[in-house]
Amino acid sequence: QFQLEESGGGLVQPGGSLRLSCATSRFTLAYYSIGWFRQAPGKEREKVACIDGRGTGVSYADSVTGRFTISRDNLKNAVYLQMNNLKPEDTATYYCATDPNRMQAMCTSPGDWGQGTQVTVSS
Repeated sequence: QFQLEESGGGLVQPGGSLRLSCATSRFTLAYYSIGWFRQAPGKEREKVACIDGRGTGVSYADSVTGRFTISRDNLKNAVYLQMNNLKPEDTATYYCATDPNRMQAMCTSPGDWGQGTQVTVSS
């Protein structure tokens, strides 16, 4: 399995920040693009951000552009999602997943889903 482990979620007030982490000790993340996805109650899972295997190409959903930043550290075998200026509509369970197309930051074929990490934005 190619499940990843997500961490860093929590409860934050509107306008606040969180940094999510995505990691695994079972395989090398550098061989994959990695995407962050989220799913709110009653809604479909949506792609939030994607980074290619080298970390040179990124893409974002329009709803998070300018507020979220995806990055990776292949030496640490980890991918991060820095979330700033959080809004109540960002409340969701956030997941990361591999994508076999490591050359492009598209993340259209996500792999296995992990447990996710809950992000709640509320005052």
